[in-house]
Amino acid sequence: MKLGSIGACTVFAALLWMLATPLTLAADNVQKSDNAQVMESFERQVDQTVTEKKLSDNTKHLVMFMLGVPLLILLLITGALGIAMAIYGKQVFVMHMLCAGLTVTLAFVHVIVGLVWFYPF
Repeated sequence: MKLGSIGACTVFAALLWMLATPLTLAADNVQKSDNAQVMESFERQVDQTVTEKKLSDNTKHLVMFMLGVPLLILLLITGALGIAMAIYGKQVFVMHMLCAGLTVTLAFVHVIVGLVWFYPF
């Protein structure tokens, strides 16, 4: 009799498991479809922001030109201050070093922007 009650409990547990399995699978499918919808909405949102933020090539060239003009001016000023120190003995070392630092910084910015925008990765 004891074996019969254990068998009956086992059969009852198996039936409960078989009844509960389709319910949990259906809940998982609903949850997956909800997750897929959320992900699709995020992807659409990202695509919209990417298309809005694209710069035209003319704008990129204009920015590079606007970086290049001060770079050339600073380079000429740095060279002139260096010549004034070396040839004419003027005391403009601090100004020369300040202009040199700004020139190098602007040159790095110009190179990085050019590589990011125009180098085909």
